[in-house]
Amino acid sequence: MADFAVTWDYRCPFARNAHEHLLTALEDGAGWDVSFVPFSLGQAHVAEGDAPIWERPGDDTGLLALQAGVYVRDRHPDRFYAVHRALFAARHDRGGKLNDRLVVGRVLRDQGLDAEAILTEIDAGAVLSQVRDEHEAAVDGHEVWGVPTFIRGDEAVFVRVMDRPGDDRAKARRTIERIIDLLDGFPELNEFKHTSLKR
Repeated sequence: MADFAVTWDYRCPFARNAHEHLLTALEDGAGWDVSFVPFSLGQAHVAEGDAPIWERPGDDTGLLALQAGVYVRDRHPDRFYAVHRALFAARHDRGGKLNDRLVVGRVLRDQGLDAEAILTEIDAGAVLSQVRDEHEAAVDGHEVWGVPTFIRGDEAVFVRVMDRPGDDRAKARRTIERIIDLLDGFPELNEFKHTSLKR
């Protein structure tokens, strides 16, 4: 197991769960080469005949944070894991609005970044174009429709992980390894879903 990609949108709690497992394992030294691929749930839910969300980003509740994540991923890779976690937490722990510049800016500042400079770059439009290109490449290349989707070679699978790893690094690594093992070794398994949740 070496390289794979995983999609995300900060609004999705299942993306948050999977990415926390992934980040915890990577921070523990898992030797994977992971590509983090932005995917806009807003665009995925645009009704037929409506303008793409890229043409009206202000109508979407997740694109600002998604752009911030992509900007940091590419220009401050040493801060990406922390920002990635913190943007998920801003939404799912604190109920913050991901289209609120104050919320996104606070996350960036808390991670030692120049929030105003990053938001100014986002306003210029190039980061939105990059998000669009990566989203559309995932759709066109692998028929991705949701998050988190794990992509490896020609295979892509949507995964719904129900728990978070906490501080359990072994569990985090095991969770991701199981997903990739199924993706590689059992492509015939198309759906495996519990009929009820035991909580």
